Amino acid sequence: MQDSDLRLTFLQLIQRCDNAIISRPTIDSDPSSEFDQEELVPLYLSDSPTSKDYQIPIGLLRPIIVEQLKFENEKSRRNNQRDLWILDHGQNSKPRVSFAGWADSPSKRSAAMKKLCEQWRDCGLFSDVCGPKKWRAELYPVYKDPFGPHDYPKDDDESKETNFAFEMERSACALFGVVTYGVHMTIYQEVESDKSRELKIWVPTRAKTKPTWPGYLDNSVAGGIPSGMGVFEALVKECMEEASIASDVVQKYARAVGSISYFFRTSAGWLQPEIEYVYDMPIPSDIDPTPFTPKPLDGEVESFEFLDQNAVVSRMRAGKFKANCALVIIDLLIRLGYITPDNEPEYMKILTRLHGRFEYERWKL
Repeated sequence: MQDSDLRLTFLQLIQRCDNAIISRPTIDSDPSSEFDQEELVPLYLSDSPTSKDYQIPIGLLRPIIVEQLKFENEKSRRNNQRDLWILDHGQNSKPRVSFAGWADSPSKRSAAMKKLCEQWRDCGLFSDVCGPKKWRAELYPVYKDPFGPHDYPKDDDESKETNFAFEMERSACALFGVVTYGVHMTIYQEVESDKSRELKIWVPTRAKTKPTWPGYLDNSVAGGIPSGMGVFEALVKECMEEASIASDVVQKYARAVGSISYFFRTSAGWLQPEIEYVYDMPIPSDIDPTPFTPKPLDGEVESFEFLDQNAVVSRMRAGKFKANCALVIIDLLIRLGYITPDNEPEYMKILTRLHGRFEYERWKL
């Protein structure tokens, strides 16, 4: 079925994005895919039972990655180098993979991951994920507790305990099933009269040269949060780079309104648990709207349209939005009172599904 033929419900839009299953499917889950029967192996920072990091999983590995890491160890031995990975095949417990004991700091783990991912890129391994055409040359943080603080070692001082575990190439994160983070903002205006209320939203079209979701519709401003950068700092950066919105406007009018989270599995089976921090920028009705009008700057956006609510919802239901961006708009429509328990029979399923935990408690079971 072509996207133009789709008429998806709000819940189906969420299911398209939150589609990874690591335990028995529920009645509301999407039909099982060919990957749902894979045994996913948790990735840990330490293999030492006395370490506080021993029982904290930071990612999930598919069988093909576990086998590749086993091969990487064999290759290291042939070259008289140290193993990077400890692979426990689960004779007495569930299988697990962890960093070797020598990789005991963020800088050591980051350096090892940099070397590994660049080798995979250069030899064409997993080219659909981190090959030369997919490579982002941007580092993403990996945290010990994915729901914990976004800290970072100051001045390269690793003597103090942090939630920061290491950093790695953005495109390769899906290979290791680590949680990644982004920031999304909606620039909108509401016009109210005695009998009606109209909502209009600035909607960009992604450039056709983008390595992911080319040509799809997006949120007004959106982007990943690079390693070492704060959430609001990332928003300010993206506002200028993608939409030419000045930092003083963002500082004054953008407001944090929450987050959404979902566990996306790509059509090739790769795992992308993601948390998106959500911001609003309502356009005041009593001032010049020009500073709020987005314009393409860095080539990642082709154009912007100021669309009314009906047009936005119609295009969402036709599958024209990048999957996670539809979730941000659904969240907006709930918060502004356009989607309510009275007009949406699946309201509670939608509301709870927007704020998942990736079945995180099951990763180590």
